[in-house]
Amino acid sequence: MAYDLEEQEQIAALKAWWKQYGNLVLWIVIVALAAYTAWAVWGNYQRKQAEQASQLYYEMQSAVQSNDNERAQRIASDMQEKFGGTAYAPMANLIAARIAHDFKETDMAKSRLKWIMDKGKGDGYKAIARLRLAGILLDEKKYDEAQSVLSAEFPEAFASMADDRRGDVYYAQDKPDEARRAYQSALSKAAAEDPGKVLIQLKLDDLGGVAEAG
Repeated sequence: MAYDLEEQEQIAALKAWWKQYGNLVLWIVIVALAAYTAWAVWGNYQRKQAEQASQLYYEMQSAVQSNDNERAQRIASDMQEKFGGTAYAPMANLIAARIAHDFKETDMAKSRLKWIMDKGKGDGYKAIARLRLAGILLDEKKYDEAQSVLSAEFPEAFASMADDRRGDVYYAQDKPDEARRAYQSALSKAAAEDPGKVLIQLKLDDLGGVAEAG
């Protein structure tokens, strides 16, 4: 599909913006889930566990502010060991994974995300972990592993993002028809107000729009 100069500039600006801020969608979901956790925890034992875990989670926020990766990883490990049954544990491990990745400690980042997938509480956190892990594997060109991670069933709220990520992996594998179908599925599942729809449509347009049947 051909674009005029103004449209090309708009597309370039949008792609640059999304590359820098696209992950905000996931982090907004984390914040929303955190608020729900604070409301949902019940029972004396659970309240005590949650209170202690919340204190540790605030320490994690402090580690983030000081860009202290070593401290963040230590806190995440404590969360796993002491409060693995609370929703604060996957929250802390998501953050620890992000920091580890920023510090080029990719194996640590993947380990944190896999723990969430295997042992973390909450389907939403598991979905975010899968999306993040698939993204890391995509960067590493481990395409089959990435598709395996994405083969799990995702909650409805994350279904569009999962298909979008699948499309990215197919695109990197030079499988344009599979990528088109994945992007089309992502569009069909995205909420009307989802800002990511614009970029998905651009990806689809770059591939020629409609996928072949199959």
